Amino acid sequence: MLSFLLSRVLSLLTVVFGVITLVFFLLHIVPGDPVQVMLGESATPADQAQLREKLGLDQPLLQQWLTYLIQLQHGDLGHSLYSQEPIMDILLQRLPATIELAIAGLFIAILIAIPLGSLAALRQNTVYDQGAMIFSLLGVSIPHFWMGPLLIIIFSLNLGWFPVSGREGWSSLVLPALTLGTALAAILARMVRATLLEVLHEDYIRTARAKGLNEIAIILHHALRNAALPIITILGLQLGTLLGGAVITETVFAWPGIGQLTVESIQQRDYLVVQACVLLISLSYVLVNTLTDLLYAGLDPRVRYRV
Repeated sequence: MLSFLLSRVLSLLTVVFGVITLVFFLLHIVPGDPVQVMLGESATPADQAQLREKLGLDQPLLQQWLTYLIQLQHGDLGHSLYSQEPIMDILLQRLPATIELAIAGLFIAILIAIPLGSLAALRQNTVYDQGAMIFSLLGVSIPHFWMGPLLIIIFSLNLGWFPVSGREGWSSLVLPALTLGTALAAILARMVRATLLEVLHEDYIRTARAKGLNEIAIILHHALRNAALPIITILGLQLGTLLGGAVITETVFAWPGIGQLTVESIQQRDYLVVQACVLLISLSYVLVNTLTDLLYAGLDPRVRYRV
């Protein structure tokens, strides 16, 4: 297990370094000048040169990259080019909203997918199974930028049940969480159905039924536990996405999370904030995937790690 953990840590550092380097150079290659965005088109060349020197943007690109890497080694993400606030403070302000939305979306997905996928597996080739698969097909096919406005039109503008956008109490969380949760539930329900169909015909399931256990106990304590590994994998990957900030959903609902911060920073050419957001997203992916791997051993004792 120790060698496995060390290999995962090494993999984490390698991925993060690659992401940081790639994003740094890509952001500096794309058209756009943060100095012009900050000062406006009417600024004189002298003012632009002075601000560029103050921000360190007059240095060679390689020197800027090395400086950024040295700052990261000391835990310093730098200051926003646009607002001059410490980037760590900006991330800490936005991160709770993203975590809140991610947990809510994941909860809705599990609440929908587990019963729906289980019902489809237990009633294979029936109307219940077909209905579950139609829901899954729709959930996968409908993009967030269409589902979000649709929910706003129905539940906010027509019915007036929930706010259109923003983050003001639990009611403003419902629609963005539904947008994220239904899409994830569609994928998860298909996975639950497929994995349950593989284990429902195993000998230990027949033995449990022969002992007189009711169907709910068999599904919860025997079938789902042994079918959990692919489901946990999907949940881990999707949770990494949600924690990184569901960019489209946060933008549609003006949800003040990491995703919206990333879009705003790209529009402002705020290189350092974009790099910090991408760093956070990549770390979320790798850490969640590592935790998912560690859960495997607890769920299935047959799993053995070899490096």
